Amino acid sequence: MLTWIDWLMIGGYFGLLAGVVVFTMMRKKIQNGEDLFLGGRSVGWLAIGASIFAANIGSEHLIGLAGSGAAAGLSQSHWEFHSWVLVMMSWVFLPFYYKSGVSTMPEFLERRFGAKARWILSLVSLAAYVLTKISVTVFAGALFFEVMMPEVQITIGSTVITSFWIGAIATVILAGVYSSIGGLSAVVYTDLVQTGIILAGTLSVTAFALYHLGHSGVVLGDGSTAASVGDGWAVLKQTIKATDNVEPFGLWHSLSHKAFPWLGVVVASATIGVWYWCTDQFIIQRTLAAKNLTNARRGAIWGGALKLCPVFLFLVPGMLGFALWHNNVTVNGTPFQELMYKVVEGAKVIDGDKVFPTLVQNLLPVGFRGLVVAGMIAALMSSLASLFNSVSTLFTVDVYQKLRPETSARKLVTIGRTTTVVMTALGLLWLPIMKAIAGGGLYQYIQSVQSFLAPPIVAVFVMGLFWKRMNLRGAVWGLSLGFVLGMAKLGANALWGGADGFAFIQDFYFSGLLLITSIVIVVVASLSAPAPAEVNTKGLTFAGLDPAFKEENRASWNWVDVVSSIVVVGCVLAAYVYFWTWLD
Repeated sequence: MLTWIDWLMIGGYFGLLAGVVVFTMMRKKIQNGEDLFLGGRSVGWLAIGASIFAANIGSEHLIGLAGSGAAAGLSQSHWEFHSWVLVMMSWVFLPFYYKSGVSTMPEFLERRFGAKARWILSLVSLAAYVLTKISVTVFAGALFFEVMMPEVQITIGSTVITSFWIGAIATVILAGVYSSIGGLSAVVYTDLVQTGIILAGTLSVTAFALYHLGHSGVVLGDGSTAASVGDGWAVLKQTIKATDNVEPFGLWHSLSHKAFPWLGVVVASATIGVWYWCTDQFIIQRTLAAKNLTNARRGAIWGGALKLCPVFLFLVPGMLGFALWHNNVTVNGTPFQELMYKVVEGAKVIDGDKVFPTLVQNLLPVGFRGLVVAGMIAALMSSLASLFNSVSTLFTVDVYQKLRPETSARKLVTIGRTTTVVMTALGLLWLPIMKAIAGGGLYQYIQSVQSFLAPPIVAVFVMGLFWKRMNLRGAVWGLSLGFVLGMAKLGANALWGGADGFAFIQDFYFSGLLLITSIVIVVVASLSAPAPAEVNTKGLTFAGLDPAFKEENRASWNWVDVVSSIVVVGCVLAAYVYFWTWLD
């Protein structure tokens, strides 16, 4: 239960948040769509990188990724070691997006191919945001409130509104308010503050989990008794080996593994990474808000550096939670096996989605608990605010303005804010369904669904940049048929049980097959129609670059950017090298 000191920490967070929003509103008044959606294109690299990180680290990471760590060890780490993809985005994709002057990714597709491609991507993206990102983020945050603040309830007659619903509704409304009022500037600069809170809060969970596991009294292999923080890591490794979990908790799995076959994981994680970090409005919008291409690229590289953290902030605490559970460590007189379990076929098993909030509730001292809850709220609100702003941008620019091009700049601002309110309501309406279907595998659910959505979008964007001959027909057929095939796989999983039932084709293998199929569709459809006009390729493909574009792009970077990129990629490789053999 939270103490008054914890509540003081949480109150301080909200006070700081309000101050940042007021500051950004006083700094620049929102007068048109570019101010609302792109912060007036005046944001620096430090804020951009922090916003990329904070937008990505939603409450589903704290809940779902920690739960995955407790259930499957490092299996999900491939989706979190995506720093290299952000570096690639900063050098390969970003110059085309930024120099084209677009506001959205569908708008870029229209420049490259035509209006039909823009419409398809806009509608697919809007549906995906409501059904996956908004609802999952709200659900995970609400679950955290349910575990952390069970005492917070409102009784209306005979109806009791629990902390699950109070937390979900309150944070959604607050995020919607400051996103719609302050625009992207408010989102980006609050993310800069929230990144520090998220890092401090989650690092404290890892540190205290290692402390308690290291002082658990477990007898180590050399006969000594665990009695230090350093021993916590040794106890974790020993526990994984003792429970026959070396392969399940390892970095790589066999080709026949039902959930994480290594080849399927490599292809699917890379495909999802390119889609999410290189083509999705949710992330790219932050870089488009930069004051120039230099700041946009450095912001992406800085975001890549921060992206190195999630494995150690969320997956590792999940694995530590598994070790605390298996060794039945007692904290404050209560054994861990009584704190985060669910009953399956009459037996108590660890409940992955409750691992992180249980660690926070039972391991952290007064004050730190409030800091982590504030960090959790920060993660939830930053992701939601970013989502709301991206959805608002997509609808206003790619749907409403296309239907009514004569709309005034002030009216577009009103439409954008109204869209935020509508999407907030839709996300809340989908929440009961998420509550019914999720449980212990939230993060894997996200990756599986994304593996069906990402391949056709990746195929169209990558082929569009690298193959000048690709045209509108290729883009339309690639997006449309790819989306239909992906949704057919999602339907098959819903009917026949996914990885644990008649899965048709294993999810991540399907992602690779869908990527290849989408590329074939793009090539065949493009070759069946005339080549695109020069206006659709000049400055929008590598083959269509002119000397002025090349010169301006070269002037936007120096040795600092190159060295920073090498360091980030080197850190990813070092992490892979360590975890490849860490249990040997």
